[in-house]
Amino acid sequence: MDERPGRRTLLDQIERLEGELSSLFVSTWPRKGFDFSVPSRGGPRMLLLSELEALRDDLAERVDHARRSLSDRTYVEERHRARIEEMLLEPERHKWVRIGNDDIGEPGCKHWHVRPRWGLLGYLMNWWRVRISSGCPLVRGRGPWPRPVTASGRA
Repeated sequence: MDERPGRRTLLDQIERLEGELSSLFVSTWPRKGFDFSVPSRGGPRMLLLSELEALRDDLAERVDHARRSLSDRTYVEERHRARIEEMLLEPERHKWVRIGNDDIGEPGCKHWHVRPRWGLLGYLMNWWRVRISSGCPLVRGRGPWPRPVTASGRA
């Protein structure tokens, strides 16, 4: 019995699933928390038809799981983006809400935070605003720079 047509069909399906998994991997960047690893099958060798079927089924399950996870994550991110728009339009309805770049699936340290304008006075008068952070703090060294020593030996 010739296994070549069945083997070719399974290999084509595996190739398509690996392509889908890699495109899902690319579309999730810069998000974290997705597992795209494919377990090793023990080195280079010709797989049996049953092993090819198991590999195909495993890849199909991984693609389906990754697709559902990405869909769930993008839904939450879109809700956060919509909430940022609502915060900017009506900050008094979103008191003390803070949303960061990681909540909307983008890299960086930027945050949108609804706070009272002018501290306690703004809190009492119900004057609210959205404060947008400028991003990540500057990297600092381990303390102050050493002062240069002059020719007289004094700093």
